[in-house]
Amino acid sequence: MRVLITGGTGFVGHALCPRLAAAGHEVVVLTRQSQPRLPQGVASATTRLEDLSPADFGGVVNLAGAPIGDARWTESRKRLLLDSRIATTSRLVEWMGRSTRRPEVLVSASAVGYYGEQGDRPVTEDTPPTPGFTHELCAAWEREAEKAASLGVRVCRPRIGVVLDRGGGALAKMLPAFRMGAGGRLGSGRHWFPWIHREDMAAICQWLLENPQASGAYNAGAPNPVTNAEFTQALGRALGRPAVLPMPEAALRLLFGEMSEILLVSDRMLPQRLLEAGFRFRYPQLEAALAAIFSGA
Repeated sequence: MRVLITGGTGFVGHALCPRLAAAGHEVVVLTRQSQPRLPQGVASATTRLEDLSPADFGGVVNLAGAPIGDARWTESRKRLLLDSRIATTSRLVEWMGRSTRRPEVLVSASAVGYYGEQGDRPVTEDTPPTPGFTHELCAAWEREAEKAASLGVRVCRPRIGVVLDRGGGALAKMLPAFRMGAGGRLGSGRHWFPWIHREDMAAICQWLLENPQASGAYNAGAPNPVTNAEFTQALGRALGRPAVLPMPEAALRLLFGEMSEILLVSDRMLPQRLLEAGFRFRYPQLEAALAAIFSGA
């Protein structure tokens, strides 16, 4: 399959592209970078999307979007977060509609933020969301992607948890403090932390692309979520450092404003549909995932 990927130079894309290429797919990354750093066997398209033909691609993976945790959520930042996801997805769907021959499948990223605050209850794909900015963002993002279904395109919407691996993502922000022994739980630490190893995230994207029966929303998190306190203790053990300096909730809200929602919200997200379909996680347990990440580090 010839696969077009948006956001292919990002954290998940860096793992997904070589995986798809190794599986025999022809991978093309749509990017504005003139000389993107891509794995061997992965091509880049620095032209406009509109200059490519939808008939040339069997699948599309949409990973584009400004990082949600890189800056306070001012009104202008919120608009950027929305536009970088919704406008890109809308362009992709419109582009597909310009041809009578269209990609067979669109895998369009969403996030665990779709659900909002859920407390201790297990969160499956059928769990009703609670209001909040992250829900509004993800719901609008998913609505745009789902419009491709009216074109006869199979649409999959992975709701991605916190992706863990070396070289970027959430761990890149956490590691400096933890390596100095200054890490610890956030707030009470009782809120649930829906994590996933980057290799499993890339494998899910590949599975959704290749499985003709897959469609709709899928929770893309490890089958064994942990609380924030459990995660920080496990991370400290993996690094051989104490994790005993908590960050009070009030301080987080003062430092990050509304964005503290993504640090304190509780989502015990379970990948129910993936498990029912027989998908097997390489890293279902946090300790093994962290050991693999830091082996030889």
